[in-house]
Amino acid sequence: MEADCAVVLDVGKTNAKLTLWAADGRLLARSSRANEPAQGPGYAALDVARIEGWLKASLKDFAARASITAIIPVAHGAAAALVSGGELVAPPMDYEQAWPDAARAAYEQQRDLFALTGSPALPKGLNLGFQLHQLETLTGPWDRDVKILLWPQFWAWRLSGVAASEVTSLGCHSDLWQPKARALSDLSKHRGWAERLPPLRHAGDVLGHILPEWVRDTGVSPDCQVLCGLHDSNAALLAARGHPAISQRDTTILSTGTWFVAMRAPRTIEEGLAHVLDPARDCLFNVDVNGCPVPSARFMGGREAEVIAHLDPFRPASGAATGQLIARLPRLIAEDVMALPSFSPGVGPFPNHPGRWTKALHDPADKRALLSLYLALIADVSLGLVGAHESLLIEGRFAEDEVFVGALARLRPELDVFTSNAHDEVPYGALRLLRPELPSPGDLIRAQPIDLALNDYRARWHGAIVRETA
Repeated sequence: MEADCAVVLDVGKTNAKLTLWAADGRLLARSSRANEPAQGPGYAALDVARIEGWLKASLKDFAARASITAIIPVAHGAAAALVSGGELVAPPMDYEQAWPDAARAAYEQQRDLFALTGSPALPKGLNLGFQLHQLETLTGPWDRDVKILLWPQFWAWRLSGVAASEVTSLGCHSDLWQPKARALSDLSKHRGWAERLPPLRHAGDVLGHILPEWVRDTGVSPDCQVLCGLHDSNAALLAARGHPAISQRDTTILSTGTWFVAMRAPRTIEEGLAHVLDPARDCLFNVDVNGCPVPSARFMGGREAEVIAHLDPFRPASGAATGQLIARLPRLIAEDVMALPSFSPGVGPFPNHPGRWTKALHDPADKRALLSLYLALIADVSLGLVGAHESLLIEGRFAEDEVFVGALARLRPELDVFTSNAHDEVPYGALRLLRPELPSPGDLIRAQPIDLALNDYRARWHGAIVRETA
């Protein structure tokens, strides 16, 4: 049996993953499940019960293979649970649920300025503060001992019984945190939410040992420690900073999955704060594990891939022959066939432009080829919005899409563009909280630009968007 192993729990929006790691950074086992919606008290909720059932079964399997000494939770942003007396009072909302305009208008009047929080006004429930506003309306008034637990720290609490808060989730387009002041927002104080948030802890802090019920149900050692945990995109950022080739450079990490998140890690905090972000184009300041503001821009690339080309976002490179896809592009470019954003309304750099094709495409392979170019064009805009320069690291599932990567490298010749051959940047970044001395999970691969002239096509693409939004 392998000794001194760690487990990373990664609860994404559409998938939950559990990975088992040896002390030297080797991946030993993996388990995953598709997340399903549940019904909360008057709202669509995240399915805590089913995730927990899967987690117990997977941990039991892992514990039979290895001695587990630590568990690190990671989760997506824009989710929080209400707990009281050791029990779940209300599960997190599904951030994709739509709400009446009147509810949104009442909340908007209370938000701090973007200049203070770095949180743009986002649709549906993507601002965590709006979720809390709705939760209080639907489930309040709350008892005095009700606590608000951010999604990674909910799982840390569920495993250890210790409640904590943490800055990467607090600073994730939540309206609850002021990154420059490193303090809770005025909104959170005025609404009484600040006093319901547990004490602030570092992502790598050990909160306690695993609870006896988990020991009983899984066979994990009672000496297993539970760490505080962090936001998933910030875990990817932490992994990227472990690569020696880019660790001392101004580097932007493009994390790709359901969301594509461009996070710029400048040389100094001052450089990051000096960059002006546009809140109307899904730009925000994330916050890293040390509380430093991180200029960021996002779009829902994985979801758009499903809509545009019916692509499985979990296997974007599956069945696609790179050379054949690239061979289709010159004809499509010459015919000015374009996918114009946005196929995920309300988010991304063009949130109010309705997604459409300039010409109908019926061949699935043509759609697949043009999808990669479309994603590269949107990513190029996002990189410009955060002021990317020097280096770019593309990580996540779409780093395997050579057409997307090659097109982005062609569009950004001034950047040293890399991909990582590691498939687990998010859990590996979380693992570095426990073992910062671990070497980077794999060698960086320098991206090769595709052999196509794209500047004129990019200009026409931008022009079409501008004309239709004027």
